[in-house]
Amino acid sequence: MNIQTYVIHHLVKSADLNHHGTLYAGRGAEWVVEAGFVAASSLTSTESTVCLNIHGMIFTRPVKRGSLLRYESKVVYAGRTSLVSYVKVNVGHTNDFVVDGFLTFIHVDETGKPSPHGITVEAITPEDAELQQKARAFFNK
Repeated sequence: MNIQTYVIHHLVKSADLNHHGTLYAGRGAEWVVEAGFVAASSLTSTESTVCLNIHGMIFTRPVKRGSLLRYESKVVYAGRTSLVSYVKVNVGHTNDFVVDGFLTFIHVDETGKPSPHGITVEAITPEDAELQQKARAFFNK
């Protein structure tokens, strides 16, 4: 299947702030995982998708209260039981880059054991091909 992008938004509210008055990184990371989960579970189901690994995130700028964040997620690699999502976050009104990262999800059966999903992912654009190559590298170590 061709790579499909999913978009979700989050409004940064007072409850999401750290002691500096900017977005708490833990809340931002939670939303990154959620966005990655949306992409992965859209190919399988919410009941059969679990997060295995967050492959790293570096926040490039503080995010102020009232900002509307745009989370773009897509599955860029499919292994036998794994799906790797790539998530990119921008501030909605300025399109300023905030953070990106890869997450590995595992397809499980009703007992929680890894189970083959039968999904293949085809990169069409050069950008998606590059992301797929980076995701594949997580498994070639």
